[in-house]
Amino acid sequence: MGVPPLVEPGPPLTTAQVERWSRHLLLPALGELGQRRLRAARVCVVGAGGLGAPALLYLAAAGVGRLGIVDHDDVELSNLQRQVVHGRADVGRAKTESARDAVHRIDDDVDVVLHHVRLDAATVDEVLGGYDLVLDGTDNFPTRYLVNDACVRLGLPEVWGSVYRFDAQVSVFWGRPPQGSGVPAVQLRDLFPAPPPPGSVPSCAEGGVLGALVGQVGSIMATEAVKLITGTGEPLLGRVLVLDGLAARWSEVPLRGGAHAPAATDGAAPTDGAAPTDDAAPTDGAARTDDVPDDLPAVTPDDVPTIGALALAERLRARERGEDDFTLVDVREPGERAIVAIPGALAIPLADLLDGTGLPRVPGDRPVVLHCRSGVRSAQAARAVRAAGRDVAHLDGGVLAWVRDVDPSLPSY
Repeated sequence: MGVPPLVEPGPPLTTAQVERWSRHLLLPALGELGQRRLRAARVCVVGAGGLGAPALLYLAAAGVGRLGIVDHDDVELSNLQRQVVHGRADVGRAKTESARDAVHRIDDDVDVVLHHVRLDAATVDEVLGGYDLVLDGTDNFPTRYLVNDACVRLGLPEVWGSVYRFDAQVSVFWGRPPQGSGVPAVQLRDLFPAPPPPGSVPSCAEGGVLGALVGQVGSIMATEAVKLITGTGEPLLGRVLVLDGLAARWSEVPLRGGAHAPAATDGAAPTDGAAPTDDAAPTDGAARTDDVPDDLPAVTPDDVPTIGALALAERLRARERGEDDFTLVDVREPGERAIVAIPGALAIPLADLLDGTGLPRVPGDRPVVLHCRSGVRSAQAARAVRAAGRDVAHLDGGVLAWVRDVDPSLPSY
């Protein structure tokens, strides 16, 4: 079903603006009035990463008058494979600043508002409250649910996308539409009632993502935003597009709302007929950015013993001298180890330790030190190994800490 235009038209277009957006003006469903709505629109893009990057470029090119950019991270070399608003010269810069420059290269009349913050419960309503529409290009579950719940409270529509490896999902949520508008109320919690268990869903930094795929999904998100702003076509309300990138196949899943009160946190199941809720939602594209270490915090510091990177380096040197004896286990996946590895580690993936098949490969006659990318998966593995009666610790901060503190010449990811 169609929905009323989200934004009232702005002032008449100038001659230059008519020429610039002439291809929009030729579209009967959009036309001059729709273009004026776009110019008056205020859109907040949460995440200047894989999904936010193409969405920002196409929203700027479409003529959106104000773009808010929310991101706390700086540009890293590994971002450039998919985050097309950033270039090699931007590595080390704030993503918000790099994204702003990319927007202004398209249209320097766009009012770009930078929010170089990490959204939390104290800031999210204030940041999002000044906009007509929110695009969620985040890649970590706490921020996704934070943004969703704020949009429900504020009555804002939300365009949502998610990408992992070769798979993607896109939808539009509006948890509290205007009364009498006829717009169906639906939100993220109707699709996935609660975040998955910490560490159960790999991040893009662990599992990888096809760069061109986030371009497809980010462009779809921008299209949905244009449709909502102008009242054109039928938005993805109550529908979830699912893309199998390897098979080049889109499918559609119906989604019913009403399973949750606004900003619900109870994790109840969706109503009958809603989209599947296995909570294995793909991760996606940005704020923090695609590279959130191991996705979610999983343990408290005293849950399992830890060792720092410098201390581990010293123990490894002592092991080489025959003055120490322990087993170092890398619980990451083979693709991750191909990027960077700590010398002298035995490779046993986390899944093999959790299901018990990898435990016989861990020597039982000496202490064990486990590591992953940032410390989340290794903490999970440590609990499993400890339950088997082994003396175990894990590397605090994982390979990221090793590269930072021990060998900065190694690549990070």
